[in-house]
Amino acid sequence: MSKSKTKARYSCTECGSIVAKWAGQCADCGAWNTMVESVPDAAISNPRRGGWTGAAQTVTRLSDVSIAHEPRIATGLTELDRVLGGGLVDGSVVLIGGDPGIGKSTLLLQTLTHLAELEGALYVTGEESLQQVALRARRLELPMQRLDLMAETSIENILATAAQEKPKVMVVDSIQTVFTETLSSAPGGVSQVRECAAALVRFAKQTGTALFLVGHVTKEGALAGPRVLEHMVDCVLYFEGEQDSRFRIIRAVKNRFGAVNELGVFAMTDRGLREIANPSAIFLSRYGGPIPGSIVMVTRDGSRPLLVEVQALVDDSQFGQPRRVAVGLDQNRLAMLLAVLNRHGGVATMGMDVFMNVVGGVKVLETGSDLAVLLSVTSSLRSLALDSRLIAFGEVGLSGEIRPVPNGQERLREAAKHGFQRAIVPKANLPKGPIEGMDVVGVTHLAEALQAI
Repeated sequence: MSKSKTKARYSCTECGSIVAKWAGQCADCGAWNTMVESVPDAAISNPRRGGWTGAAQTVTRLSDVSIAHEPRIATGLTELDRVLGGGLVDGSVVLIGGDPGIGKSTLLLQTLTHLAELEGALYVTGEESLQQVALRARRLELPMQRLDLMAETSIENILATAAQEKPKVMVVDSIQTVFTETLSSAPGGVSQVRECAAALVRFAKQTGTALFLVGHVTKEGALAGPRVLEHMVDCVLYFEGEQDSRFRIIRAVKNRFGAVNELGVFAMTDRGLREIANPSAIFLSRYGGPIPGSIVMVTRDGSRPLLVEVQALVDDSQFGQPRRVAVGLDQNRLAMLLAVLNRHGGVATMGMDVFMNVVGGVKVLETGSDLAVLLSVTSSLRSLALDSRLIAFGEVGLSGEIRPVPNGQERLREAAKHGFQRAIVPKANLPKGPIEGMDVVGVTHLAEALQAI
């Protein structure tokens, strides 16, 4: 008697409906090109033939669960440990995404060569040959004696080898190149990425292996593949940086073992990635004297206050429609702030081009930059050079009020540490006690802030 052939099935990535035949449009939700091949599962229930097929399991009260301290594995890079929440946790799965050439493979190769000196480590590459990885390690002058390499794209072969070698830490570079033989779709497809990632996550949890997955990104900068990929892993890191800048920022957007939106700063050199312990010193420009349109603000990214320079250039427009260009800031918020400056500050920019820039390629998305933006615009428009030892931060409302921002005292202490002597901040952010060497001015309205400069 011949063995019955397993029938393929297709599921919609939008609504999850399952059909036996592929179609261009989902019949349930109406979405186009969302039907992907999936692995058939056994029926979980059959109410007509006895109900649920599974076996009842033992449940545990929440108060009876024993809580053990999770030991952390130091990666050798302090900035990476900061973003991970203190280091790697056994059995954790970390997904790292970033633009091509940003330095993902370099970062992980540096990390694994350090960890290989202490623990067993396995680097699985699906994009490069073993010779290419070895040449990069030699160019970066990394220790090469104890790190194990493997060039493989079959998930079955990868898991079999990992089960035999039993590494403490493993890297798969990248998840889009790995495929499983149970699916006929090409590597990088939605179903392939989902099934391979699920198999790797199960292996990591069962064996206690700390796992790094490298993920590609789309043109919009989001991680490629199904959205469920980010839900499966424990930590999602984004590696960011401008192509013409040597500075790289790694940011955590999901972390089950630490804080989210944490930030780590690196510099790309000919010897690989170098940690930047004091990013504020890099993002601050030093001039021979103060210049119009420049002011320093204190932003907060993760748990770390950062001092960045905000520059403005206001000039007569040569076109019928004045331009509003913002680099590192929200362009829509800039247009709103200029309207507030005109209405409640008496500073008009109609008929003028306004260009804003955050030095160093930093992206400031918090509202605490509002006050610094308006002060720099006023400084450029009136050719008024602000004191180079002045900082400002605060949110500006539509009625011109200056609203407080979180962690105001930490921002002031960070500025005082770098030698700034005067600050214009929301009145609600005034420190409870005096800060040595700093004069803090509290304001409640935009007019008061303009008067203070």
